[in-house]
Amino acid sequence: MNKVLVLDFGSQYTQLIARKIRELGVFSEIVPYDFSLTRIRRDAPGAIVLSGGPQSVYEVGAPHISADVFRLGIPVLGICYGLQLMAHLLDGKVVPSRHREYGFASLEVTQRRGLLRGVRSGSQVWMSHGDKVSVLPPGFIASGFTSNCETAVVENREQTLFGVQFHPEVIHTKQGNKVLSNFLFELAGLNKDWTMESFVVNKIKEIHHQVGKRKVICGLSGGVDSLVTSLIVHRAIKDNLHCIFVNNGLLRKGQYHELMASFRKKFALNVIDVDASEVFLKKLQGVSSPERKRKIIGRVFIEIFEEEAKKLGIVDFLAQGTIYPDVIESKPVRGPSSSIKSHHNVGGLPKGLRFKLVEPLKELFKDEVRTLGKELGIDPDFIHQHPFPGPGLAVRVIGEVTEERLQILREADAILLEEICKARLYHKLWQAFAILLPVRAVGVMGDRRTYQRVVVIRLVQSVDGMTANWYPAESHLLSRISNRIVNEIDGINRVLYDITSKPPGTIEWE
Repeated sequence: MNKVLVLDFGSQYTQLIARKIRELGVFSEIVPYDFSLTRIRRDAPGAIVLSGGPQSVYEVGAPHISADVFRLGIPVLGICYGLQLMAHLLDGKVVPSRHREYGFASLEVTQRRGLLRGVRSGSQVWMSHGDKVSVLPPGFIASGFTSNCETAVVENREQTLFGVQFHPEVIHTKQGNKVLSNFLFELAGLNKDWTMESFVVNKIKEIHHQVGKRKVICGLSGGVDSLVTSLIVHRAIKDNLHCIFVNNGLLRKGQYHELMASFRKKFALNVIDVDASEVFLKKLQGVSSPERKRKIIGRVFIEIFEEEAKKLGIVDFLAQGTIYPDVIESKPVRGPSSSIKSHHNVGGLPKGLRFKLVEPLKELFKDEVRTLGKELGIDPDFIHQHPFPGPGLAVRVIGEVTEERLQILREADAILLEEICKARLYHKLWQAFAILLPVRAVGVMGDRRTYQRVVVIRLVQSVDGMTANWYPAESHLLSRISNRIVNEIDGINRVLYDITSKPPGTIEWE
């Protein structure tokens, strides 16, 4: 099969490996490192990539695979830890490096017939390792080295086994795409046949096979992910899809009515609107824990979907706009990574869910979903709107959620977005939003002492939401936003600016 399996050993770059391979035109899928040989044989991938990882292969409890993976006749590329594991399992030797190598290095090329065909000697690569291969396994040669690593690139061309100590998937490795292309097309013999167009065709077939002529409900959130999901599912099953747009009382100012009008005018979708704002607020009363808020919101959504489904007769499936960052940040399902938070599409679902899930986007990143949206003919302004969390403003009102606090935040958020658009910054940012803190601050207004609420504004830049940098906004813009919020919204006397990147922080506060 013209597909690459990426075995995840816990690297921070695993998702980037998969994305780079897809960008080069080959479908890739990330699976746990302990994906069984039986399942690998059944999947019959055209190639396998072993990701990097934070551990040492010789440590007790380090993630290992069966050495039989290398005897399947499937081309394998090991990256960093993946290279070391390959060497370790095939009777080579891995030892701590005398000089650990983190950051830029210069790759010297000794053989260009294989993995390094067309790669310049002295090309910049990105290293991140404390171990190295000191003895190569039988049948392997070193075709590239750096000043601190004699085995920076190793190859066994006869058995189509290859490894690199550096990370070809990151932009810091200048000819990383060339290395990956050599592996995929020259050495593994794969074809460039994966595009968004082919993804849509395959997903429609997959959904049709999964669902047949049965009914599906899909919760529209007003975001890109759920709309793209609904359009793909609609192409597969037509009128058997019933979309539900719930006013949970946690949306931005004017968002509910604007979106309902848009859904009904622009898209040929059967949309049921449900105003359940009072229900959500009642369930959230007295709740401060962000995880409890997410769980409650997820559970109430499902209860509403189940109630609406009963009106439609027998409904077996629930379609969701879950994307890959939702999955990997909610559950350590792919590799030995830790859970960051629960997402209402993933971690917030109640046990005993009676619906079977349809999640056509769960292997895609946000930028890929946007590309897919263009393929489906969605308006560019809608596609490029900023991500909005499934739990809505509940995770931007820090602490207990009340109607009063939501109203204050909505007004502050509306002013922020208005000024961001005026400054022509909206499309340069990944997200721009306000957060209401559960604290009060002393201030002075009109010669009187005030003791009012505190708002934080957050502007970040990112490509896929996995990492993000705070935006260095100009002082006059921040001043204008702050002055408007304090002057126009009763109850706020202090505005802060969040200058935390991801990591160490997350984009959202809860």
